[in-house]
Parts: sequence; C-alpha cells; structure tokens
Amino acid sequence: MLLERIYDHDVSQASYLIGCQKTGEAIVVDPRRDIQEYLDLAARNGMQITAVTETHIHADYLSGSRELAHATGATLWVSAEGGPDWQYGFKAERLHDRDTVTLGNITLQALHTPGHTPEHLSFLVTDGAVTSEPGYLLSGDFVFAGDLGRPDLLDEAAGGVDTRFEGARQLFASLRDVFLTLPDHVQVFPGHGAGSPCGKALGALPSTSVGYERLYSWWGRHLAAEDEGGFIHELLDGQPDAHAYFGRMKHQNRQGPEVMGPRPKLAELDMDMVAAGLDNESLVLVDTRPVEAVHRGTVPDALSLPNPDKVASHGAWAYDPEQDSTPIVLLAEDGEQAHRLWDHLVRVGIDRVVGYVKSIEGLPSSTPLVLSPADLDSTDHALLLDVRSKGEYADGHIPGARQLNAGKVLWNLDALPRQRVIVTYCQTGIRNSVAASALRRAGFTIAELEGSYAGWQTWAAPSPEPSGTPMRDAGRAPTAEPVA
Repeated sequence: MLLERIYDHDVSQASYLIGCQKTGEAIVVDPRRDIQEYLDLAARNGMQITAVTETHIHADYLSGSRELAHATGATLWVSAEGGPDWQYGFKAERLHDRDTVTLGNITLQALHTPGHTPEHLSFLVTDGAVTSEPGYLLSGDFVFAGDLGRPDLLDEAAGGVDTRFEGARQLFASLRDVFLTLPDHVQVFPGHGAGSPCGKALGALPSTSVGYERLYSWWGRHLAAEDEGGFIHELLDGQPDAHAYFGRMKHQNRQGPEVMGPRPKLAELDMDMVAAGLDNESLVLVDTRPVEAVHRGTVPDALSLPNPDKVASHGAWAYDPEQDSTPIVLLAEDGEQAHRLWDHLVRVGIDRVVGYVKSIEGLPSSTPLVLSPADLDSTDHALLLDVRSKGEYADGHIPGARQLNAGKVLWNLDALPRQRVIVTYCQTGIRNSVAASALRRAGFTIAELEGSYAGWQTWAAPSPEPSGTPMRDAGRAPTAEPVA
C-alpha cells in the first residue's frame, strides 16, 4: 500500500493519496483545487487515480474533488449522511455509514462521524495485502493531533443558529461510539495541522494514533468519565475567529465548485494596457511585495498580499468573488511564480487572474498612509482598529482600540466610519497590510500603524527616565468592545 500526505501550508490542509501497488489504482481524499501535484504523484508511482472522495463539505478551502475526478475520469464519492439539509448538490456516488470503496488490496470504509459537520465521514483503511484488520484512519476534521474539529463553524460562518451545541453533542457521541471503539494501534491522519482555524489547539504532528489520543488528549478524561457537559464546555470555550469567506466556501462546496479544466500559462501583460485598466478600475493589481516595499509606494487600490505562503487565505480576506468580478493582475518575478500564486488563489475560488507584471514602474502610483506610534495620540482619527484575532486582542491591545478580525473586515464595512481616518494594526504588519488595502479599495481612508502592535509595544515599553518623570504605561490595555 502507498499512502502519501500532500500538505498545503497556506490553509494548513492535508489531502491524501492512497494506492494499491499491485493493481496501480489510487484514491485521493480531500484534494485541493489545483490538482497537478496529485497527477504528478500518481505518475511517479505508476498509478492511475480511479477514485476521489472527501470527508465533508469544507469551509476553509474550495474542494478539488470535482476538478480531479473530471481530469482523470475517476469515480467521485461523497457523503450521503447528515439529513436532507446536508446533501451535495452535484452528481456523485453516495457513501453511507459503513459503505466501502475497494482498490485492489486496499479497502476504505466510510464511518459517519458527525459533530464538526452533520455529514462528516472518516475513512478506515485496511491494507488487505498484509491483514484483514484496519490500520489507518483518515479523520478529516473530526479528530486532529491533540484536538477536535470545532462544532461552531456553522454558527460562525454559515448562518447557523446555536448549532454548536448539537454539534458538540454529536462529537461526544462520535468519539464514544466510533473513534474509541477502534484498536489503539490505528494510526490517525487528520485533515488539518497547526494554524488551521478549524480547531483551537491543533498539533503540528502529521499523524497520531487512537491510543495516544485516548490517553493524552484534553477530551480523553471527559469521555472516560462520561462527562458530556464538561466536554461541551471545554470544547466550545475559546474557539478562534472564523473568517467570513468560510460561508462562501460552504455554499460553493455543497453546490459543487465550478470545474476549471486545464488552465493556460499566464502571460506578461503590456504595461500601457495595465495602466489604463487600473486607471478606469477595470483591473486590480495584487501587490505581492513585502509590507515595507508597499509602504514606499504601490498603485492605487492595489490589494497587498505580502506573504507568498498565505496568498489563498489572505486573498480570500481581501477579494470576494461573489461581490467582485474585477480581473486580477499579479505582481510576480516571472510566469512560474505567477502561476504558483494563481494556484493558491483558485484554492479559495479566486479564478479571474488574467496575467502578471514584473514591476510597477510606469503604472499609476500611490503611497499608503503610515502613522508612527509616537504620533498616534496626536492624530485625529475616527477609529483605532485592531485586526488581530479575539484571543490576541484579549491578551492585550492598544488602549481605545476596537477589534475586528482581518478576515472579516470586508464583510463589516457598514460598521466602519467613512468620513475620517481609521488607524489599523495587527501584530507585526502583514495581516494589517492585507486588511488596510481591502479597506482602501472599498473607499475608506486608512492609516497603518507603523510596526503594528509589536512596534507600539516597543515604543511604549518602560525605559529608564530622569527622576520624577513618569514612565509610559505599556501594560495590559483596558477592554473595549469589538466592532463585530
């Protein structure tokens, strides 16, 4: 048996290729939408992808299941569980609890493990060339290394009302009735790693085991004591912010993401044509340079995505393809880098990339407003906006700041003042650059705090002063209400 983990650090997501080395058949579980890596992996191992499936209707990225099945002719399998409200809206073979998919000596058995979502499946894998007993579990967003899939995403991002409590009860039952009935030796391969907002304390390990989680997970003691109430309280407490684009992902993944087919290579665009498009707002530039370079000058209404490893997640904060159809031009070193950036964007359904430019020289210019911490108190501004997470904000923030996660700003414009300057900051400036650029493009006057919160802390830190001179207070700031 071949089992390969394909990991996307952008959205902290794992997909898997499992193949029978005797027959050359392979299945891919939870593929992302840029599929070339799966095709190359199968080819290197002399295998043909004959089946594609997914564990659940994803919220944090756009599924590549339809894309990969279309490209390979593979059979597409999806969950039939979860009730009428959780049925997929596109043609595929349906899997019920305990159904199996067989590829040569390999058998995958679908286990209904609701809680994170009502239709969620885990896949129990048996290598029939070695044993008739299962040895592996692809747990999707059910069990992670050190944590569990959060049950509140439907409330946070998909318009649910108090579904978190039923989801938490379902998770407790799925652990008790499914996961903990498996042998301790079963190796668990989860759908996400550290950094994913699909849980609150995901471990960075690529795998775990049933026995290890039984003994050492935070939830193990609650299951051992049959303490459902304590489990639910600890599970729901302190979950991280869910990004607003998750709602779009849920809807599109349920109905069926559009199949792109083969994508052409991106061309380097004529600068005069790009300049004209920027001038009449028929194009938008994605500036991929570091924050410091953007602050020295960019183009009007450019979207700043300064971390090349987070172009998917940050791009989905700054550009909503449900509301915006403006074609995108990428700032890239060459066509190869441009295509890699495009790969990231299609993972969140941002498909309308028309080409790239290598430089902004000759294009309309604009310099973002940047404010030093020393000038903050003396600057007239309508709002000091902390775009970090709720947890970061609670741990300490600049006095008077209000909180609105960078992944939510574009969906809360009505809560922000348009007539005066808004000063924004995150922890070090990267997330802030993304959010600030999206707000500028939406018509707001934004000043980015130089150095963001870390810069403010350095400026405000107590230092030796002449006798009798009060020191600045850089302690924990008083609590203020979040914007949304």
